[in-house]
Amino acid sequence: MDGINQKYGSLIRTAMMPEGILYSTTDRDGTHQAYFSSAEEFATQVENATDTYHERLFDATVLVQKGVALVWAPYDFHLNGEFTHCGVDTVSLVKTNDGWKAVSLTYTVETEGCPERPPIPSRGDGN
Repeated sequence: MDGINQKYGSLIRTAMMPEGILYSTTDRDGTHQAYFSSAEEFATQVENATDTYHERLFDATVLVQKGVALVWAPYDFHLNGEFTHCGVDTVSLVKTNDGWKAVSLTYTVETEGCPERPPIPSRGDGN
């Protein structure tokens, strides 16, 4: 999350395989929609963002079997200091000679039914 929260595209590139993928899913107007981006597209989007992002994970479940791992974690997301949505992140990882690398990140974007969470801490810059 540090790569997202601090707009470090280089950290996202380091944490993900170059061939990594991202999918988000949402229900809008009764229609289920899925959106795709590559790890590189995502890293570029984050580092060029003019908005401030803050994503937090809660109660992560981590499963590991030899060189494969899966993380399932509820999250909430704030844009410019304001809550916008919640959901679930799922991250698939593989162990490489350079350590664990994400190969995919799939997440839901939910605007209803989000649990009450503590406010995000102030960074002293108004966000």
